[in-house]
Amino acid sequence: MSLTKIGVLISGSGTNLQSLIDNTRNGHINGKIEVVISNKKDAYGLKRAENNGIDSLYINRKEFDSDLEFNRKIIEELKKRNIELVVLAGYLKILSHEFVREYKNRIINIHPSLIPSFCGKGYYGKKVHQAVLEYGVKVTGATVHFVDEGTDTGPIILQKTVNVDTNDTVETLQKKVLKIEHEILPEAVKLYCDRKLKIKGRKVEVSVSS
Repeated sequence: MSLTKIGVLISGSGTNLQSLIDNTRNGHINGKIEVVISNKKDAYGLKRAENNGIDSLYINRKEFDSDLEFNRKIIEELKKRNIELVVLAGYLKILSHEFVREYKNRIINIHPSLIPSFCGKGYYGKKVHQAVLEYGVKVTGATVHFVDEGTDTGPIILQKTVNVDTNDTVETLQKKVLKIEHEILPEAVKLYCDRKLKIKGRKVEVSVSS
């Protein structure tokens, strides 16, 4: 089976990107990251890409008249490289509907909560963990899902939980959740590249066949 060509979009330090790089390099994921694109010039994830010989691009939203044009530029760069799978690894911009349609069922996102809890508009980064602590839930976690035209509303691929302890802070909780993000995002990408995911309505079926 040929390697799946992957494009990764980031906005920050890129620790989830690093987990993908590591898992493609060691052969766990049957894919190759062809390009990393960031909307932030100083995103350390761009440096991670450079350090691993991966094309890295900073695309400045301010250079475009609209979000639509900005997204079209990203699509253009992905198409240049024949990208088959787009992974959002801490990407903090909303994709245009045109983008989502162009890569329908070929965009995967990681979110730091158990969707459908603590997700949607305004729930990103530390804000998610703050909301979890304020609500008082006993478990939280991370979710990998396909991206549709809503915000954190696409079909769920994988989820994993962590306990919320009484002495947890936003920082300690973020650290616990990030650890499992680094486990389930590569696993979801692996399943995609192995052609083991099938979407049926809102459900994602995982094939267990070899």
